[in-house]
Amino acid sequence: TTDFNLDLVELVEEAFERAGSEMRSGYDLRTARRSLNLLFADWANRGINMWTFDSGAINLVPGTATYNLPSDTVDLIEHVIRTGAGDAATQADLTITRISVSTYATIPNKLTQARPIQVWIDRQPQTPTITVWPVPDDSQAYQFVYWRLRRIDDAGNGVNTMDVPFRFLPCMVAGLAYYLAIKIPGAEARLPILKQQYDRSEEHTSELQSHHDLVCR
Repeated sequence: TTDFNLDLVELVEEAFERAGSEMRSGYDLRTARRSLNLLFADWANRGINMWTFDSGAINLVPGTATYNLPSDTVDLIEHVIRTGAGDAATQADLTITRISVSTYATIPNKLTQARPIQVWIDRQPQTPTITVWPVPDDSQAYQFVYWRLRRIDDAGNGVNTMDVPFRFLPCMVAGLAYYLAIKIPGAEARLPILKQQYDRSEEHTSELQSHHDLVCR
């Protein structure tokens, strides 16, 4: 068979055992779940959760510069302006350049209307937004098409199986064991080897993911 996986309880039990302890109470499960969510946040910052890529499109409105992204967006990876959407004879994806807030701030006239050629991505904690420039005009219909990195589903949020592919299970268990050992009294002696195992597992998994991404490109 090829269906091996770990549910949340099995994952936590394995991590506790590696840290030299056992899961004995509901609090142990809660603290492990909290650590696992922090681990996922760290992965999002490192950008290694490439299985969470997905795409979307925003229909741009003439005269409107700012639009909301899905609230679980970590960052945008690629983006284009699409014209003539849905028609094989006219559809075209045109480059739009990402700029910083500093560059956007120096634009003399932020109300200029034309086909957008620049985008500023404001990564707010609740609802990230994009602001395009020039502001879309009404000469034709524009779509902002993007490929994004979304958040990993929260651990234990009504789902026992993590939003992680099987190849990341060793990295996830190693990371959780290291996080738990930091909190378990008397587990300090295990920290160096657990940290080494986690770093090695994360590095190996990232290399595989980067190789896959390179081959796909």
